[in-house]
Amino acid sequence: MTYHHSFQLIVRGTVLALSVALAGCSLAPTYERPTAPIPSAWEGDVTDGPSRPLAEAPLDWQRFIVSDRLRDIVALALAHNRNLRQAVSNMEAARAQYGVQRADRLPAIGLAGSMTRQRTPADVSPAGTQVTGNVFQANVAASAFELDLFGRVRNLSEAAFEEYLATAHGVRNVQLNLIYDVANAYLMQSSAQQRNALTLRTLAAREESLQLFTLRERSGTASALDYQEAVGLVEQARAEQERTAREVAQARNALTLLTGMQPGAAVDLTDDVGPLFADVDAGLPSSLLEWRPDVLAAESRLRGRNASIGAARAAFFPNISLTGAFGSSSTELSNLFSSGSGAWQFMPQISLPIFSGGRNVAGLDLATARRDEAVAAYEGTVQNAFTEVADALAARRTLAKEVQARAALAASTAETLRLSKIRYEAGIDGQLQYLDAQRRSFADQLSLIEVRTQERLAVANLYKSIGGGGGSEGDLSAAASPPG
Repeated sequence: MTYHHSFQLIVRGTVLALSVALAGCSLAPTYERPTAPIPSAWEGDVTDGPSRPLAEAPLDWQRFIVSDRLRDIVALALAHNRNLRQAVSNMEAARAQYGVQRADRLPAIGLAGSMTRQRTPADVSPAGTQVTGNVFQANVAASAFELDLFGRVRNLSEAAFEEYLATAHGVRNVQLNLIYDVANAYLMQSSAQQRNALTLRTLAAREESLQLFTLRERSGTASALDYQEAVGLVEQARAEQERTAREVAQARNALTLLTGMQPGAAVDLTDDVGPLFADVDAGLPSSLLEWRPDVLAAESRLRGRNASIGAARAAFFPNISLTGAFGSSSTELSNLFSSGSGAWQFMPQISLPIFSGGRNVAGLDLATARRDEAVAAYEGTVQNAFTEVADALAARRTLAKEVQARAALAASTAETLRLSKIRYEAGIDGQLQYLDAQRRSFADQLSLIEVRTQERLAVANLYKSIGGGGGSEGDLSAAASPPG
């Protein structure tokens, strides 16, 4: 057999082995998405008609956030937030792990050179004399390549890929929660600054009234009770001013933490009362399965557990591996690549499990139990997603009406306060009615600011609950594309 003919046989055998391996069957169960344990429509949706599917993916966050100021802060957070960086690093680790596992589906081919010097005693030498010899070798070798006839390696690779996808969806989930957290901190700071400004105005008005009560109490036209009521209202406003100042500082610190940046100049958000977000549509509950990153991550993990069953089943069947080498061999280094020095080696190996102490059975039971656990986790994630959207829809619907009622109430008590002041100064009503009108008007103004903040935050919460939209960051937008 010629040197060239031997090389052709090895190449053909390798190609045939690869073809058989790539065409191998898979013992993994056929994947079927579990039936979502949720109703087919939202109860009490804000829309007049029935729920409908989304025509396209929910808004990208740049289109959802219409405030330039808030959009800039969110962009800072996406660029510098440490939790998001950690999630991206975890995704890259899963991506690399998938690459390692995927490499097992192809033979590892390398160059190898060796030199062996051996002494053979005379009593075991065929020539009857002591022999000392050298062997020089240079080979292209493939070592222990497994023919994946039963899909073990392919299913392990599939499980690693699904785990990578789960971490990629996890990155988008962290991103989505970060956008919501920034919006929440931003609204909390705006609300605290508005309440602080209202409190300062109220405190100034009450201190002016206290001076009047002090003069009247000294002149005997006002009782000590009236005076103490006025003092109480001033101290109440002063305590509220300190509380809101504290909340402003804490909200600013929260934004600093979320953006990952050192605190800069204080930002006044008292005038930021216009729209911050575009309106969003919840669509049908089934859309959660397409856009919620946590649901997608749970399903990817379920697919991976399903593939792991196939790998566990393959352990019961024969394992065939190939080791081969092709190159040159000579007793003299100078003749290593001379004509006639060609050498090759082909070593197929098959192993069939007979007794393993129940290891393979336990491995299959473990893979099945983990698949069942993943099914329960997926169903629980879907149910949690449905509840979050239903709560967000209820909040958006009821808060809009509550804002209207609170605004009307605040306007009414403000008018009551104006009239009460006129009647008090005219001597028609006593001080207690006027002080009570001050107290009620201040409380209603605070409640109006808070409920307006909750209404705006409800829109952001709905956006997060339905899965948001795709990010624009280069690393994140490419996260779900398979490597290699």
